[in-house]
Amino acid sequence: MRVVMFGYQTWGHRTLRALLDSAHDVVLVVTHPRSEHAYEKIWSDSVADLAEENGVPVLIRNRPDDDELFARLKEAEPDIIVANNWRTWIPPHIYGLPRHGTLNVHDSLLPKYAGFSPLIWALINGEREVGVTAHMMDAELDAGDIVVQRAVEVGPADTATDLFHRTVELIAPVTTEALDLIASGHTEFTRQDRSLASFFHKRAEEDIRIDWNWPAEDLERLVRAQSAPYPSAFTHHRGRRLEIVTAVVSEGRYGGTPGRIFYREGDGVVIVAGADARTGRNRGLAVTRVRTEDGQELPAAEYFTSMGGYLTGRP
Repeated sequence: MRVVMFGYQTWGHRTLRALLDSAHDVVLVVTHPRSEHAYEKIWSDSVADLAEENGVPVLIRNRPDDDELFARLKEAEPDIIVANNWRTWIPPHIYGLPRHGTLNVHDSLLPKYAGFSPLIWALINGEREVGVTAHMMDAELDAGDIVVQRAVEVGPADTATDLFHRTVELIAPVTTEALDLIASGHTEFTRQDRSLASFFHKRAEEDIRIDWNWPAEDLERLVRAQSAPYPSAFTHHRGRRLEIVTAVVSEGRYGGTPGRIFYREGDGVVIVAGADARTGRNRGLAVTRVRTEDGQELPAAEYFTSMGGYLTGRP
C-alpha cells in the first residue's frame, strides 16, 4: 500500500522505521517542528531526519489545516495514512482521504488513557498493564475501532522510563500487523467500549508538584512516573524547591500532619502522607534521594540532618 505517515518524536520515528522496513511504500511524511516544551525534548528522535535519509518527502506543520498540505496529500494518492504521536487534530477531510482511512498508533490500552502522557498517568494510577493500540481514526480523539492491541505488565519497581522502553518496542509489530490485516481486506474491527474511556491532558509543572495529602502509595508511584529523563516530582523545604528522586513506601505506619518530616527508617526519611494521616493508620513516604534547588543530588538521610519541620507544596 501507498502510505503517508503523520508522526513526531521517538514514537513517530519508530513508526516510520517500521513502515520503511515493511513491504509498503512510504510516499510522504508530515511531522511537527522541533519544540522547546520540556516533555517534547524527551525521546526526540527526528522523524524529518529519518525521512530525508531515506529519500521520502517531508512536510513540517504544527497543524494539518492548510491548502498546500491537502494538495500534497491528494497528489501522493495514499491508500492509508498512519499516525503516531501527532499532537494536533487531524480533520475529517484528511483522515478520510485515503481509501483505507487513517490508522492511529497510540501508546495506551484504549479505551483507557486516550490523549497525552498515557504511560505516566497509568503508572501513577497503579495500572497493572500498559501497551500500544492501533485503531482506525474517526471524529473523536483516540476512539476508533481497534485493529491490533498489545500489552506488557507493569512491575512493582518500574519507572515511566522502563515502560517507555518496553512499549516502544511494540510499535513496529503492532503497526505492521495492523497494516497487513487492512491490506488483506479486513474491515471489521473491535469497537471500543466508550463506558470505559478516559482522556488525559498534557503534563505540566503543576502535575509534578507533590501533594502530601495523597496516600504514600500514590506518591511513590508519582516519583517513579517522573523518573529521569522526565522532570522529577518536587516539593518545598524551608522555602526552597526540593526534588524527590527516589522514594519507597514506609514499613511502619505514621500519624500526624501530611508533609511532616518525621522519622529515619532504613536508608530513608519518612514523610507523613495521606489526607487522614491524623488517624495513624497510614504508611509514610520514605524518601531516599533528593535533589536540591542548585542541582545537588544526595541521600535523603544526608540532606535531612534533623527531624521536624514540614515539606510543603509551595514556598
